[in-house]
Amino acid sequence: MVTVTANPAVDLTYTVAGVHPGGSHRVTAPLLRAGGKGINVSRVAHQLGFQTLAIATTGGSTGAEFAWELGRSGVPHRLIPVASATRRTIALVDTVAGNTSIFNEAGPALAAGDWQRLAAAVIDCLGTAGVLVGSGSLPAKAPADFYPTLVALAQQAGVPAVIDTSGPGLLAAARAGADLLKPNNEELVQALGESDLVSAARKLVGMGARMVLVSAGADGMLAFDARSPDRYLRARLPEALQGNPTGAGDAAVSAAAVALASGNTDTEEILRRATAWSAAAVLMPAAGEISPQYQDLAARLIVSAHTTNNARTPWD
Repeated sequence: MVTVTANPAVDLTYTVAGVHPGGSHRVTAPLLRAGGKGINVSRVAHQLGFQTLAIATTGGSTGAEFAWELGRSGVPHRLIPVASATRRTIALVDTVAGNTSIFNEAGPALAAGDWQRLAAAVIDCLGTAGVLVGSGSLPAKAPADFYPTLVALAQQAGVPAVIDTSGPGLLAAARAGADLLKPNNEELVQALGESDLVSAARKLVGMGARMVLVSAGADGMLAFDARSPDRYLRARLPEALQGNPTGAGDAAVSAAAVALASGNTDTEEILRRATAWSAAAVLMPAAGEISPQYQDLAARLIVSAHTTNNARTPWD
């Protein structure tokens, strides 16, 4: 698995016993991680023993922290030096309210040469790849065709392309024929301007995406496949989990990418694995790892099939 993160971050996760807006809070030192969605995808795969290579940009003093922590993690990586400083993100985990607040810095613009070196690194690594994953937001003034270019490079190399992004980039990746897209429910409806989740996902398939996985929080995950345009699958646990959902979507992407890299294109199997890994990520303190309980969670999943006019089909 080759993952590409054009807008990585140094992730800081604080745990607080109750957040009081406008108040002062005493906290312990944060958990510091090299992050960004593609990095988290590679972390999860690496944790479970699958081969991965994380490609990312890095720069400035925060980039040095990023490189140091990623090197310490043991995740195989290739970093592209850039002049702009790597951004930071802050996750505030409130153990009393049971929720997490995220503060994301915007990524700094990259120079034209930075984008060229990033693309060259991807091309250089695709010869031995089983799947290419492009994840996350893009920094300011990024090329509009960045994600379609990744899809095209994967297609030329004969490997599946998995894209997890939002906004115009999500639509562009669909039109480019991505093998799998993984938006969450909010990203999906915002990108399509469509209030109905099922209708919005079907539009992505209609644009050219081969498969779409949609994270819907406590409602589980939905899977749409161009091979069966008139139905979709839903997987969910019997009850909602409490924890930190920050890296849940990245764990789902990792699961789907691992399956595709092995040649598995069965929609239900991909959905089951993605939902279980996503749920297992919620149980961990920081993004980029999943709980050993992922197999038990997979066994507890409730999977149902539905037609796109909301009528239930008779198989679970």
